Amino acid sequence: MKGIILAGGAGTRLYPSSLSISKILLPIYDKPMIYYPLATLMMADIKDILVITNEADYENFKRVLGDGKRLGMNIQYKIQYVQRGIADAFIIAEDFINGDDVVLILGDNIFYGKNLSQVLKNAKKSNRGATVFGYPVDDPERFGVAEIDDNNRVISLEEKPAHPKSNYAVTGLYFYDNRVCDFAKNLTPSARGELEITDLNKIYLAKGLLDMQILDKSYVWLDTGTHESMLEASKFVHEIEQKTGKKLACVEEIACKEGFIDDSEILKSIEKYNNDYCNYVRKALEKQICSRI
Repeated sequence: MKGIILAGGAGTRLYPSSLSISKILLPIYDKPMIYYPLATLMMADIKDILVITNEADYENFKRVLGDGKRLGMNIQYKIQYVQRGIADAFIIAEDFINGDDVVLILGDNIFYGKNLSQVLKNAKKSNRGATVFGYPVDDPERFGVAEIDDNNRVISLEEKPAHPKSNYAVTGLYFYDNRVCDFAKNLTPSARGELEITDLNKIYLAKGLLDMQILDKSYVWLDTGTHESMLEASKFVHEIEQKTGKKLACVEEIACKEGFIDDSEILKSIEKYNNDYCNYVRKALEKQICSRI
């Protein structure tokens, strides 16, 4: 399975902060926002990743993440020249996907919770068509909403409904089988001129191939598309890191834990840096090495 991080968009909700750089590269506490969706894909054991960005920030993303080799990964990049919606990612990425199954995550989404890695790996293993994640929210009218039956099966989907049939928002994390590119190419643009991810999910629903895993309130899902939500996310990350002594979305630590690359290679890649983040990586890897002896 391959992974896509959709990091395009103009970031108009974050004007003027996003004038000079993509919002996905702005910091959430102590690391760029893109580290969080990247870490989520890594926890699902995804090593081949395509970052879809806008034209202006193409080189910035390459500068931040590189080709992924230092993490034992393969990271590629493509440009979304026209903002045509989330489902457009599968048309842009068709050559990259190359007939494989794929997981898409939005660049401004953050997930956190106990055993999240196992939840993601289970979704990857059991996916039979499309798998989405539902999360209870207080303002479902802002999101794509899933109506479910008593057995937690999806019976309807609506995009930003005025009168939501449930409070379960569909998060920005989607697993698909290898038919997704063909389905995306047959979508009709919505009234706002976009290829809607909800319409893509409705195709799988109509075929009886859409599953939804509900993330309860023991998990945290953050959509960091506004100044206020970015501030709250930074506060949350800081609080968790202070409380647990572990850094969220530390991609170097995850790469070693998942066996993507040898510890020594990671240490070599950060040897010229002396700051809190890199010192944490050094200590974290030392603990992993000691635990294996």
